[in-house]
Amino acid sequence: MAQPSLPVRSFDTRALVRHGVVTAAFCCLIAAGLALAKQAPWDVQLVYSLAIGLTSWLVIEVGRQWLTRRSPIPWPLGWRGFALTAAGVCIGFVAGTALGDLYSGGHQGGRPRMFESGGLLPGLVTTVFATVAISGFFYSRGKSRHLEALVALAQRDAAEARLKLLETQLEPHMLFNTLANLRVLVQHDTPRALEMLDHLNAYLRATLSASRSTQHPLRAEFDRLRDYLALMAIRMGPRLAYTLDLPDELANHPVPTLLLQPLVENSITHGLEPQVAGGHISVQARREGGRLVLRVSDNGAGMQAPAAPGAGGFGLAQVRERLATAYGVDGALELIAVPGGGTAAHITFPLQK
Repeated sequence: MAQPSLPVRSFDTRALVRHGVVTAAFCCLIAAGLALAKQAPWDVQLVYSLAIGLTSWLVIEVGRQWLTRRSPIPWPLGWRGFALTAAGVCIGFVAGTALGDLYSGGHQGGRPRMFESGGLLPGLVTTVFATVAISGFFYSRGKSRHLEALVALAQRDAAEARLKLLETQLEPHMLFNTLANLRVLVQHDTPRALEMLDHLNAYLRATLSASRSTQHPLRAEFDRLRDYLALMAIRMGPRLAYTLDLPDELANHPVPTLLLQPLVENSITHGLEPQVAGGHISVQARREGGRLVLRVSDNGAGMQAPAAPGAGGFGLAQVRERLATAYGVDGALELIAVPGGGTAAHITFPLQK
């Protein structure tokens, strides 16, 4: 099985600023320590520390982002990472010390202080230690975030695969029921059978389009539901009436595919068909605070109506599992008895920002 891969990153300006602030703070701590240890002027040590540290960091940070511009991994691997760190140490030490000497006037006989026998080794050791420490810190943070992103991507891919599996289980369930109804109509009512074939064709086209992803706009869910109810209306005739209510502001909100149809199918099978007069099904979408509420209600026989063992359980279980896969504990399905007869199914989950 192929491992999930992250998209190629672009130049991260925010990371550049964030790392620069952390590096500057680290340099201030080093300057304070050196000032106390050598009893040297604080401002001089601060200039040296900031000049060397920020120069080293800038070389490494810009080089890191340039070398990994076509890679999802945020740090150059192998010898390039070590070479980049070494380049940052050398350039930072030379250029930063020169800037510090300019500030402090630290020249003797025209020679910069960095080349003095007593100041070269301690300064170089401090630069190497500080650069390796801060680079290791940024590397560990970047690696941790990269691994977290890979885990999140793997979880998303697993959730999408699970949703597709659940959908492949639901589609034949609906199709077999429709074909069984179509077989009866072909024998007894050919014009209605042809009309059902037309609606079935439209439904399958919509299903094929939706199968390319695990989510689609709520408008597409309602369109496919409209085709399904048209199919059922041909079979049930005047015994089935329905209304679909989708506000324009919610039409483009993404939802898992094939989410509402099992609930409508359940209403028809257990609510309307047991009644000689049939009944009415209403499907509504509403916003309640930061959550989306989808309501499928009917005025059928109600939750206490006898049903064949296991009937309707498959669809409801699949809807619950799809909600759990897509939204975890934030998604819920609740069945409510409607006063006066009928059942309402409420689906709730967070609105995506």
